Amino acid sequence: MHVPDVSVVVIVYNDAERLTTAVQSVLDQTLHGVEVVIVDDCSKDRSYAVAQALETAHPGRVRAFRLPENSGGCGAPRNHGIQQATGTYVMFLDSDDVLERNACRNMLDAAERTGSDLVSGMCVRVHLDNRWGKTTEWYPWIYSRTRTLESITEYPDLLVYDTLSTNKCYRRAFLLEQGLEFPVGIHYEDLLFSAQAYVAARRITLIPNHVYFWNVIEKAAAKSISNRRHEIENFVHRMEIHRRVDELLAAKGHSEIKSAKDAKFLKHDLVLHLRDLQLLGDAYRQEFARLANGYLAGIDPAAYGHVTNLQAICAYLLGKEDWDNLLPAADAMTNKGRLTSPLAERDGRVYWCAEHLDDAEGRRILDVTDQGFPSTPLTSLALGNRLTSYEDDGRGTVTLSGSVVNPLGRISPEAELKASLEFRARRQIGVRSFVFPVATVRHAGDSIEWKATADIGSTVRPLGIIDAVWDVRLKLTAGGSRLTTRVSVGGVDLEKAARLRVRPRLTRLVSDRFEPEVTKKGNLSYVLTAQGAAAVRTQTLINSAMHGKAAGVVKRGLRKALRARRNISSGEQKVKVYHEVFSKLPVKKGTVVFESHMGKQYSDSPKAIYEEMVRQGIDFEPIWSYAGGKPTGFPKEATLVRRWSWPYLRALAQAEYWIDNQGFPLVLGKRPGTTYIQTWHGSALKRMGFHEPRTKAQDKPGQRRFQAAVDRFDHFLIRSEHDARTLAKGFRLRDEVLLRTGYPRNDALVAAHRAEADSGERVRGPLAGEFGIDPEKEVLLYAPTFRANADGAVEGFEFPFDVEEFADRLGDRFTLLVRTHYLNSVKLPPSVAGRVIDVSRHHDITPLLALADGLITDYSSVMFDYAVLDRPMLFFAYDYEKYATDIRGTYFDLKEKAPGPVVATADELLQAVAAFDEADAKYAEARQRFLAEFGEYDRGDASRRIVEKFFPRSGK
Repeated sequence: MHVPDVSVVVIVYNDAERLTTAVQSVLDQTLHGVEVVIVDDCSKDRSYAVAQALETAHPGRVRAFRLPENSGGCGAPRNHGIQQATGTYVMFLDSDDVLERNACRNMLDAAERTGSDLVSGMCVRVHLDNRWGKTTEWYPWIYSRTRTLESITEYPDLLVYDTLSTNKCYRRAFLLEQGLEFPVGIHYEDLLFSAQAYVAARRITLIPNHVYFWNVIEKAAAKSISNRRHEIENFVHRMEIHRRVDELLAAKGHSEIKSAKDAKFLKHDLVLHLRDLQLLGDAYRQEFARLANGYLAGIDPAAYGHVTNLQAICAYLLGKEDWDNLLPAADAMTNKGRLTSPLAERDGRVYWCAEHLDDAEGRRILDVTDQGFPSTPLTSLALGNRLTSYEDDGRGTVTLSGSVVNPLGRISPEAELKASLEFRARRQIGVRSFVFPVATVRHAGDSIEWKATADIGSTVRPLGIIDAVWDVRLKLTAGGSRLTTRVSVGGVDLEKAARLRVRPRLTRLVSDRFEPEVTKKGNLSYVLTAQGAAAVRTQTLINSAMHGKAAGVVKRGLRKALRARRNISSGEQKVKVYHEVFSKLPVKKGTVVFESHMGKQYSDSPKAIYEEMVRQGIDFEPIWSYAGGKPTGFPKEATLVRRWSWPYLRALAQAEYWIDNQGFPLVLGKRPGTTYIQTWHGSALKRMGFHEPRTKAQDKPGQRRFQAAVDRFDHFLIRSEHDARTLAKGFRLRDEVLLRTGYPRNDALVAAHRAEADSGERVRGPLAGEFGIDPEKEVLLYAPTFRANADGAVEGFEFPFDVEEFADRLGDRFTLLVRTHYLNSVKLPPSVAGRVIDVSRHHDITPLLALADGLITDYSSVMFDYAVLDRPMLFFAYDYEKYATDIRGTYFDLKEKAPGPVVATADELLQAVAAFDEADAKYAEARQRFLAEFGEYDRGDASRRIVEKFFPRSGK
């Protein structure tokens, strides 16, 4: 009898509809030696009948079994599957998920090649109810490359983070020899089974392949067992499983793994339950605290050093059972960036709350001084706004009361208060929002209290189908500050709240009620639903009339409305309106539109020029472009316009000045009355413009369009004659367009270098404290450029060296800051926390350059800017030949002119970093030559010179 290579155990309970799809994903595997073992956990539906039918349809490949009674979990059916399996290897699959087509083949190949007892691949969460087809890779850094472990101690992150049993392939003989079984009668069985398997395995192999697709429905009516966090029994099971895993690790002497697991418990397991506490009653909270605190007593104290400030605060306040301060902290943790506590100030230090400050540990954990709350502009603080009461008249009117946090009394009692309540459609189609006045808003010590009545029934007019979810916001004006806050539900019970009548604009066929709902983050929203006759009509539509005349009228009307909206908002229509309408309006004197990296950042030379204009007191109207969703980090004093929006187009059409560092949309012509100052974003190593192969290969119309776009530049900033020979020639710019001022963004670097030369000291500044950098360590900044294929498409970023090895070998001496190109992003493994820090979201790279003691780059133009500081540089050019020749070419040979070591392998990089001080002295003269050639005009006064040239102060 032929022995299958792999037995896939498929467990099912009351899931007849999806079982066939799961089994088919096994039958369709590219590895043919696979059997399916279906174990039905005594389902009440047709699941077992479906399993038997599959067995009949695929004799010899599918076998079906049924447990005599329901076990209530995944453990018993999986254990039965192990016993019934005949394959050399065993995998597990849930009936609502599927395997990747090559999963079994990839797992088997790895196991046979390495002799591993356990092979693990990447799981991908597939969000079925996400309209964009969202998928999420499960802890991708663990599977960044193939690796084989002789012991789990070589890579504790695997046990700590990837606790799934389903993305793994086990040697069946190994499971039987070790007596490995899933615990029965308790939830979270995967955590214990996986830990036992990791610890017992003689060899483990990880492969960077997708193997398991975990189908997730976020808004499922029936929550999965692990998601029923409102049931205290759920937390009881979680605690018991964690205790068993701890006992296992203690018995094996794995104290380091235990400490890492404790940190994950504080950051993940505990946080999951804390988020729900404000919605649960006192009885639940008291029992939760008893269970959690009993376990927290055994946590390794060192684990607290690996969690965020708020996570530590929550754990501490839970230990004190201080619900008044814990619940706001949990809310802040759920809503990142939200300040939910009024804070307390003592002896120049700021604390999360005024309680527990007589306890030394409390003072240490509750200290939030470094968060900068007193100095952060009030408009930049996302203040917590808690609902305190909710009333409705059962028809269409609702009365809400709430309390906004007033941290450290920042909103003074003398400040005049005004407020309005906004109901805003989450999908902004047709109508944007409806606003109601707030009748009462007053100072109340640590908070601002408000009360508003909204006649939703006669005012709010949704489309009826599309804008199904509406969020509630309070817009508060306090003195000169304008604040917008979401309304969190807090402990207010909405169970008995009525569904409010509304009048949809398009149709009442599918909705005529507003139902209050608590979002995943605990905020108040309303959802369009149906009631009474409308509910009957809804079911009729859904069940029998989706293709009838009535439904056809509705759908055609919607399509027409949406098509009209799309047409008027299309790019083609916007360009037409820009040229034919907006460009006929008068130019507004003193209006300046700023943009950095196509609206992605508030940074670079446009930022430096803007801030110099503010410093000099220039009278001008600043407008900043931003891309994407809610803008962050942009100046509050400026008008903000979303890139490609109607306000953006009108601002560009009427502006007296354009200032950016990359390029306003190519299809938008510049008016004669507008002056375009192009600061650009870096000197060139890579070939640019018409020197670039892709531009040369364009057809004549394409080249003409590109030329017309760069011809808009009235002034183009350069740092050196190298720029004149390369960038300027590549863009075919006339010499009179060039401004030999240097880059405004580098003024700060010139000033930092002069201050250091004068004082002999390097001042790191507040950024080092913000990142938590050890003052005894040297700081290296790794700032690579992006990679693009032959078609110009940007490739994803992957570390070209083992970042964990870097941290292990050099982390005691160096802190490595990682700053990817703005077109890329990075994910760091938790094991390098504190030693390697991702600073990619810090938009302005200039302060990062000033902070760093040394730079590691490849071909990024950041090398030219960093040269101003006269500090060591290392060049990790692992793909230099491909980059310099195959991709786009370079203007000079980096290896000949680099002011620091050029290395090609990860080992050479680590050796060069270890010899950091030697490189500093060895390349001192080369750095001076490099700066003289590529930064001759960076003298520290570029911002001032540009402002004085184009924006002289009145009367000067």
